Amino acid sequence: MIGRLSGVLLEKNPPQILLDVQGVGYEVDVPMSTFYNLPALNEKVVLHTHFVVREDAQLLYGFATHEERIAFRQLLKISGVGPKLALSVLSGLSIGDLAAAVANKDASRLTKIPGVGKKTAERLLLELQGKFSVAGATTAQGTVVASSGSDIVNALLALGYNEKEADWAAKQLPKDADVSGGIRQALKLLSKA
Repeated sequence: MIGRLSGVLLEKNPPQILLDVQGVGYEVDVPMSTFYNLPALNEKVVLHTHFVVREDAQLLYGFATHEERIAFRQLLKISGVGPKLALSVLSGLSIGDLAAAVANKDASRLTKIPGVGKKTAERLLLELQGKFSVAGATTAQGTVVASSGSDIVNALLALGYNEKEADWAAKQLPKDADVSGGIRQALKLLSKA
């Protein structure tokens, strides 16, 4: 229902912020990855949002990027994962790190997140396998930048492939391949190699 908010940042109380949108103050819970990238108070901010209506509350969650919101929604689809745990996962890992943990089936990385035990981590890995948006991996900060510098190569690196494999797969793709289609094709090539 509420997909995006654009307004002035009035308060920051982790993990909640207060956003003034033309005179209406919205309380929005955000992951720490978004919180740390917020501007100073009284500055303009744009958030992608997810609105949850429950019997006892109406809650609004905000994200700096569209990819974070997609990852949040993927997490909510998993049995036993509610909005607070999904926020905790996105606060503990960047989108690229989460994609890499899922690709490498690295449960130990997930168990470092508060609220995620061994069983929950294993369920997350199982449920997110093949469903996690690869496009989110291209926004990962701190990933190794390959010599070609392409978004496809960066996404493959974030998913756990080494530089040699990522470069090889990118060279096999047509020159006019778009990023999301190219990533899908590269993953198919790498799975057959």
